[in-house]
Amino acid sequence: MVLGIIVLLVFWSYKLYWKKFPKDDKAVEEFLDAYKNLMPSRYSYSEIKKVTSDFKNKLGQGGFGSVYEGKLSNGHLVAVKMLNDSKGKGQDFINEVATIGRIHHVNVVQLIGFCSEGCKRALVYDFMPNGSLDKYILGDAGKNLTLSWDRMHEIALGVARAIEYLHQGCDIQILHFDIKPHNILLDHNFKSKISDFGIARFYPRDRNTISVTAARGTMGYIAPEMFYKNIGGVSYKADVYSFAMLLLEMAGRRKNLNAYAEHSSQIYFPSWIYDQLEKGLNIEIEDACENDTKIAKKMIMVALWCIQLMPMDRPSMTKVLEMLEAEDQVLQMPPKPFYCPQQMPTEDVPDDSDETDIEEVSILPQMPQIGTESTSMV
Repeated sequence: MVLGIIVLLVFWSYKLYWKKFPKDDKAVEEFLDAYKNLMPSRYSYSEIKKVTSDFKNKLGQGGFGSVYEGKLSNGHLVAVKMLNDSKGKGQDFINEVATIGRIHHVNVVQLIGFCSEGCKRALVYDFMPNGSLDKYILGDAGKNLTLSWDRMHEIALGVARAIEYLHQGCDIQILHFDIKPHNILLDHNFKSKISDFGIARFYPRDRNTISVTAARGTMGYIAPEMFYKNIGGVSYKADVYSFAMLLLEMAGRRKNLNAYAEHSSQIYFPSWIYDQLEKGLNIEIEDACENDTKIAKKMIMVALWCIQLMPMDRPSMTKVLEMLEAEDQVLQMPPKPFYCPQQMPTEDVPDDSDETDIEEVSILPQMPQIGTESTSMV
């Protein structure tokens, strides 16, 4: 723990250095060399090529770069993330190594090693054979990618435990800032693991808020205080909000924002489902038992408490875990928690900035039609 704190403090000194000399790649090497004994294994680029069989099997691709399947000399399967050589990626690289490299939690993906050789930078993780959660949210009948409600609940609990650990389990509080289905990986037993700490931030636990110069994260999961300073400071409650948006997508088995919905009321799922529950309509799930319905409703109710507009009105992740783990607790209906996107206030929107880490939101197929006496989700 002490070594981890040292690494984090040194990281912040290099972050200040980076702001002064943003194009100087020496910052990466100086950081890695100074704390090489505290870091995961370092691989050369030739070793990375060998591990991945010359990047033969591509697992995925994103704005950060590409991910390839690999195998270490001892037979251990890994996922190798090759980072793009673009502005800011050196800082993201240091951030990831300094943060996830010192975290050991059953619900956080393990960073095994890294490569930094000129502009060639890679991160080597444990291989997660069941991929990321995003492909299971909508399901794919052709590939049988649906998960049971009990499994979804366990995945949600694992993610919540990991976030609580980041917020409360370390001497320095770690904010992930990019909780979303794509960053939740699943091992061979479908145990959930949080990944991608490229835009994470950390600060002393005795501080209530953190200063950010621009919104960080992915559109659709970013807490409103990132955009509207008048509703409250940025704190760990931003991760609570992002987790809630993830939880709603898990429960709804759809993206929260769907511009192609048949009825305009269905476009924004959080608003639509709140209205249905407020009217006293029951949740009905195709081919589901009573227990499945209870799980779905509990996940939705917890999420609605966590997306309250004001950060101070959202629960901590410790309280979130209590609500998710409770067997027979009847959750009260929360207040109307948010504005719909089209109703959000226009003041205090930050200007475009080089530090903005926003990604575009994906639009996926529409929600099924609303029933007359119940809320049909799947």
